[in-house]
Amino acid sequence: MRSPASTYRLQIRADFTLQDAAETVPYLKSLGVDWIYLSPILTAERGSDHGYDVTDPAAVDPERGGPEGLLAVSRAARAAGLGVLVDIVPNHVGVATPAQNPWWWSLLKEGRGSRYAQAFDVDWAAGNGRVRIPVLGEDADADTLAVKDGELRYYDHRFPLAEGSYADGDDPREVHRRQHYELIGWRRADTDLNYRRFFAVNSLAGIRVEIPEVFDEAHAEIVRWFREDLVDGLRIDHPDGLADPAGYLHRLRAATGGSYLLVEKILEPGEPLPAAFDCEGTTGYDALADVDRVFVDAGGQAGLDALDARLRGGGVPDYQEIIHGTKRRIMDGILHSEMLRLARLVPAGAGLSLAQSADVLSEIIAAFPVYRSYLPEGEGVLRDACALVARRRPKLAAAVDLLLPLLLAAGLEDGAELGRRFQQTSGIVMAKGVEDTAFFRYTRLGSLTEVGADPTEFAVAPEEFHARMCRRQAELPLSMTTLGTHDTKRSEDTRARISVLAELAPEWGRTLDRLQELAPLPDGPLANLLWQAVAGVWPADRDRLQSYARKAAREAGNSTNWIDPDPAFEEKLAAAVDAAFDNAEVRAELDALVSLLEPYGASNALAAKLVQLTMPGVPDVYQGTEFWDRSLTDPDNRRDVDFAARRHALAILDAGGRPASYRADAAKLLVTSRALRLRRDRPELFTGYAPVAAGGTAAAHLLAFSRGSGPGEGALTLATRLPRGLEQKGGWQDTAITLEVEMTDGLTGRSFGPGEAAVGEILHGYPVALLVPAGRH
Repeated sequence: MRSPASTYRLQIRADFTLQDAAETVPYLKSLGVDWIYLSPILTAERGSDHGYDVTDPAAVDPERGGPEGLLAVSRAARAAGLGVLVDIVPNHVGVATPAQNPWWWSLLKEGRGSRYAQAFDVDWAAGNGRVRIPVLGEDADADTLAVKDGELRYYDHRFPLAEGSYADGDDPREVHRRQHYELIGWRRADTDLNYRRFFAVNSLAGIRVEIPEVFDEAHAEIVRWFREDLVDGLRIDHPDGLADPAGYLHRLRAATGGSYLLVEKILEPGEPLPAAFDCEGTTGYDALADVDRVFVDAGGQAGLDALDARLRGGGVPDYQEIIHGTKRRIMDGILHSEMLRLARLVPAGAGLSLAQSADVLSEIIAAFPVYRSYLPEGEGVLRDACALVARRRPKLAAAVDLLLPLLLAAGLEDGAELGRRFQQTSGIVMAKGVEDTAFFRYTRLGSLTEVGADPTEFAVAPEEFHARMCRRQAELPLSMTTLGTHDTKRSEDTRARISVLAELAPEWGRTLDRLQELAPLPDGPLANLLWQAVAGVWPADRDRLQSYARKAAREAGNSTNWIDPDPAFEEKLAAAVDAAFDNAEVRAELDALVSLLEPYGASNALAAKLVQLTMPGVPDVYQGTEFWDRSLTDPDNRRDVDFAARRHALAILDAGGRPASYRADAAKLLVTSRALRLRRDRPELFTGYAPVAAGGTAAAHLLAFSRGSGPGEGALTLATRLPRGLEQKGGWQDTAITLEVEMTDGLTGRSFGPGEAAVGEILHGYPVALLVPAGRH
């Protein structure tokens, strides 16, 4: 199996096609990238800018460049010696426009008689033999239906007609009643939907790739890529949604000839990748959490906790209670259809009403500490969750005991449907209840609330970080590492700047108080989140910040929400953001804060970047982040990339130019390119992992490790931690490390050792260094 030394993620869409990607290959080769990593490329909903709404798995999307585009990018990569990794979406397909999806159109037209009926996960009994489609403004809008050109129409929505279901002059409402689908009011999706979907997105319908025929048809085009040597590996989106993820991975591995596979599996701290997963690892959110926290000052926790408590008008919030509440809010709200479907599977002899079954099942999922308890190895997680429910609500204990044996049977065999669907549901509750709700409520330090992270883990000491890296090297050496993706809620450089607040808790408290005086927001925790985000990306465009503020407030759901927005609150929210641009005092506060944060944030960002690029695993660079990238949640993090500017800056560096400052764009490009080139061209320097100890006054401010298999044999990474505290101590002073051999810094060309080397001398000019045994760089 071929595996990458590194990857570079490109977002493929109509205005950046596969042909455009092919044209970037020479630059990526020069940057040091080993494989290009493409977002989904199968035919998706027209106009989709992400591609996760595949409408036809049989072809590469014409809007994204079509099959000729894939051939072009593959040929360009092959000519440059690069591999190709592609993101695929096996869990669901896009059904927003039925006519664009031949599978869905067939299902709606022919119902259970469709050859694709088995592909979709429909509870036909719940819909009285019909698929419920929540597109109407209200149920009464069925009066506005029309029949035109042999189709049922609702404004711009088009639906097929079953054979023999219409004759000229028929009342459209009667025609609608004869169909294999029922158009219902959009609000009824929360309770009455009867097909599995991705999260709470009605336009993404789940498919059943556990059925061999469905797998084969859904993957025929993907298998062609490997048969014709166009692609080398795959990234698997949302495996937690599948009925049998382990079985799916085994089948995919075989179908692709044993190719390199990664899964978008969110692991909570300390959670192992399921042993049955036939893949190389995850897409790297677990690594992101470790890297971020080793650059957070644990000493700032008490101050930020006190500020958070004051903003809430009480004590420090109990995070477990927060996420229990947000999970229940999701299960009692936008995902209640999913919970009712589970409840309908509880045997009638259990003596529980539908509402009681839904309540007990919701409580068990709310008690889960992870996204999914893969059975049988995750049996302990499920049992512990059930025990927690029994303690929390003793009156449910008997019902929990009754349901537990049913939930422990979660295979593909008959009689295991409840357990199997329960497994498919727990992950989406975690995603919507925690990532998309609680993370916008638990706001003491925004850089901690990132996908795959536990925000109660405030910081990671260097010793613990080294222990985790040793485990990663031993257990998941080919798993991806990342600092940013299309889904991260803040870019790597934004988080790096926000993390400085842990070193400046008193100053941040005073600044936030002043901002609340000048631009008051009647939601203290949200104000904390908002102004951290603004500071993290400042200076920024007004529209970007308005969009982020509105999304963050609605996701949090405390003062406004997506379904029924609060206009009065949102007006105050918009006024607060406008004040950053229109109120001179607010702008002065922001400018002063950012002026204080920026040099330390840049130091944190370069340190995190070098650590991520050189630690165990396969480092990914998200498009454009070889320059500073201070962005927020999507769509802000999916903006166009100026590759011409990056190509020009890299050429200057390669011609001998040096960044004017470590705070310049070129400094991040220097770190990224030199680390990537070394990873790709000198793999023998990255075969092990060992901490490198420092001595002296400021030793705690250095994170250092060697990637060699023995002393003096590998690349050595040095990175500054907690730069504000280091400055206040008077700098590095007598801090030193011992070098076994003479080493050369790949960033500056300067040499040090053998013997004791002063850290202040090595890190003169940059907060990081990448040392290579002399004569081997």
